[in-house]
Amino acid sequence: MRLRCWLLFAVCVSGCLSVTAGIEPISTSIAVGMAAAITGFLASYQNAFYYFHECCRPEWISYNKTGLKHDLNTKLFGQHVASQVIMKAVTGFMSNENPKKPLVLSLHGWTGTGKNFVSQLIAENIYQKGMSSGFFHLFTATAHFPHEKHIETYKTQLQEWIRGNVSICARSMFIFDEMDKMHPGLIDSIKPYLDFYDNLNGVSYRQAIFIFLSNAGGENIVQVALNFWKDGREREEIKLKDLETALSLSVFNNRNSGFWHTSLIDKNLVDFFVPFLPLEYRHIVQCGLAEMAAKGHDPVKEVVEQMAHELNYFPKEERVFSMQGCKVISSRLDFYI
Repeated sequence: MRLRCWLLFAVCVSGCLSVTAGIEPISTSIAVGMAAAITGFLASYQNAFYYFHECCRPEWISYNKTGLKHDLNTKLFGQHVASQVIMKAVTGFMSNENPKKPLVLSLHGWTGTGKNFVSQLIAENIYQKGMSSGFFHLFTATAHFPHEKHIETYKTQLQEWIRGNVSICARSMFIFDEMDKMHPGLIDSIKPYLDFYDNLNGVSYRQAIFIFLSNAGGENIVQVALNFWKDGREREEIKLKDLETALSLSVFNNRNSGFWHTSLIDKNLVDFFVPFLPLEYRHIVQCGLAEMAAKGHDPVKEVVEQMAHELNYFPKEERVFSMQGCKVISSRLDFYI
């Protein structure tokens, strides 16, 4: 409102110049000086406005490749496949000034393996305000789309929300959590926004990012990890090719998945299906030490190891993989500390 008032004032001054130009040279000089001063003030005011108020500009949206790489290497534990795919996918997309379509990632794995955390890291290295940015949008299936009988209304609302926000800022990010609880057919409503279109009704979606989070397909990922372990092979030998095809097929054919028979998969609009492996005891310890530091405590390995040892693992006898991952660590640590 204040900026609008100054603009109106500048227009009034400009209008006055045309009236006084043929009457009083001295007054005209004064008016010209005033107009120049106001123009300079408006320019500085505008810059100050951008500085204090988040806008869809480089001051607020700027990809930090080094920061994301560091965060994935030091904060995400036990996910070498996901880290590599995320780093390459996001960097390639953000470095392309004219992408052919939005970036679409689908993250899969058991709870507590780091899917939500990775979404946070991506946001923090693109937006100055991270997940608090006005250009970051999170949808949770059970909270935003709870009732199947309202699915047609949800489709319309979802389309309008995405269209409206991308119109405001092309570099918008949309996270869809709990895709395994999403009503089948709902996500197909945004299919046009993920496709290879230059624009739809004057809006281009090519610079947006869409990330889907799901537990669906987790069993396939666990089975691959178990097979590698039983064969005596190192966890780090697991590659994306060992998981991606089976993962996409299992999600597509799973009635308990929001991707069930979806055109997003059928039309190959998902750029990467990213597997999150089940975590081992050593990864739980790493999470615990990082969480202690985040809580302001000096990390004590003995405390974290005691906490990690008392969690549940499978197979039951060998206790190789954590059943809860890192999700419960924050609350559990409070008890041990």
